[in-house]
Amino acid sequence: MGISHYIKELGRGKKGTRPLDRAQSADLLGQVLDGTVTDLEVGAFCIAMRIKGETPEEMAGFLDATHARLRRLPATDRPLVVLPSYNGARRLPVLTPLLALLLAREGLPVLLHGMPTESRKTSAADVLEALDVPSLSAIEKIADGRVAFAPTGLLCPGLERLLAVRRTIGLRNPAHSLVKLMLPGTGPQVLVSSYTHPEYAVSMAETLALTGTTALLLRGTEGEVVADPRRMPQMDGFVHGQRSTLQEPERSLLGVVPDLPETDAAATAAYIREVLDGRRAPPASIVRQVEHILHLVTDHLRQPAPPLHPAPHGTAAPTPSTEISA
Repeated sequence: MGISHYIKELGRGKKGTRPLDRAQSADLLGQVLDGTVTDLEVGAFCIAMRIKGETPEEMAGFLDATHARLRRLPATDRPLVVLPSYNGARRLPVLTPLLALLLAREGLPVLLHGMPTESRKTSAADVLEALDVPSLSAIEKIADGRVAFAPTGLLCPGLERLLAVRRTIGLRNPAHSLVKLMLPGTGPQVLVSSYTHPEYAVSMAETLALTGTTALLLRGTEGEVVADPRRMPQMDGFVHGQRSTLQEPERSLLGVVPDLPETDAAATAAYIREVLDGRRAPPASIVRQVEHILHLVTDHLRQPAPPLHPAPHGTAAPTPSTEISA
């Protein structure tokens, strides 16, 4: 069918553009993920969306298309904690693996997923490899108390291709938000998501509410979903889409600022081992983040989910136990 008629609506300029509804958005992104459109159309879609910005309804439709095409992991015994990791280390070490391992120590199954976005930065996958946690090569069930890393291409090759467009045109596209909102499992899940710019705090919160997701949302550390080790960020919780503020932000530095390692994988892994072995104290903000995630896991199971509406025409209905669609 093609997506040119959608691009025509999206690319009318800042004042003339018209948002798509959820079903249209699902159809558009489904064609992009399936690889049935030209590279020129994909580039036009990415630029049009970068200029216009995504509405929560559009993001919900994009998620419908993504979830319908994911290679989903089998349901876990306890709720699966999902940690997207796509930015890596810049000025600070990437401590998303520390967050994952602290959660696993509490008996939870934890999935990190991601892919390199810049070759010069240390990724969570690099740190996990240095910690002897290899990347998955096939879809499998994650046991309680285990951390696993799934490359984006294993979960959805089309999403990997869309993320890679940034290397060509130099601009983010909806895929960069999608990966922070998607749920790759088939059972109960708790998502940990983050934003960098304040405007995304609003749009991501509205999308989490619209899709009925159970999640922790915070301002990330250089784009990662782990709390800043130097200060306490605001953390908002969502239980089946119902929002509450779990943690008020602290603008000043924490009383005890941890002595952080260099950003390379070996140094970061050594620091994480020292924290896990009790030779170093974990950053207070990450400890608090773990506590809030544990509470969300409990609340997710205790509070009933609202009834699910059918998925838009042309997309697969989500598995009811995932509670990902409002």
